[in-house]
Amino acid sequence: MGTESKRQQRFAGVIQQDLAEMFQRDGSSWAPGAFITVTKVRVTPDLAIARIYLSFLNTKTANTDLEAVRSKTSEIRYKLGNRIKNQARIVPQLEFFLDDTNEYVEHMDKIFEKISKEPRQPE
Repeated sequence: MGTESKRQQRFAGVIQQDLAEMFQRDGSSWAPGAFITVTKVRVTPDLAIARIYLSFLNTKTANTDLEAVRSKTSEIRYKLGNRIKNQARIVPQLEFFLDDTNEYVEHMDKIFEKISKEPRQPE
């Protein structure tokens, strides 16, 4: 996967900001009890597809919440279109993915903590 052009990065930034505001305002109706953050947005070179990475906080059912958000994709795309209509010719197709970076970091921290508690081997 090559590097993104300035145009892709700028468009992704617009989408990320608008989606973040939408999830802050309406996210509780899409995934009750979860705090949803938009961690990353990647846009294809033709700006037709936006891959959105979401992080779910305060929830144990992130996969279920992600499916709930995916089921509302057309509604979310419509609302996004109303927000970016003056900045884009087309509203990209939205694909939502789970950003599990925080879980990975916690897992690695536990491993390092376990390693540091083990007795040292004499050299």
